[in-house]
Amino acid sequence: MGQYEHTIDQKGRVFIPAKFRDELGYKFVLTRGLDNCLFAYSMSEWSNIEAKLKTLPLNRKDARAFTRFFLAGATECEIDKQGRVLIPNILREHAKIEKEVIIIGVSSRVEIWSKEVWMEYSNNIDVSFEDVAEHLDDLNI
Repeated sequence: MGQYEHTIDQKGRVFIPAKFRDELGYKFVLTRGLDNCLFAYSMSEWSNIEAKLKTLPLNRKDARAFTRFFLAGATECEIDKQGRVLIPNILREHAKIEKEVIIIGVSSRVEIWSKEVWMEYSNNIDVSFEDVAEHLDDLNI
């Protein structure tokens, strides 16, 4: 949980808040996320996701496309002694990250957003939280 704002340095490194470092561990997986952000998973959570992806049917075009999208962009990252992680250029391009980033905790993952993209997303989300709340019973929540 939580939201933090940081700046990416000239080498493409960003500080990961201690709260998230504790959850992600020294090594974690970073990949392309949905909505033009990046998803970060602990190694154990990544293993769970890989196992689920392996169960997707190969005869479905959408399943193959999603698996490729998700796995091709994945990279194992290490947090340095200063609490920073290097975000590969291909992932920075996907998330449109240039300088300012927003890092948020979302259940079993951490998301890294360009501040500009996050502000646009959060200001223009077309889902009313009240409407979502009315349907939480459908999701067994």
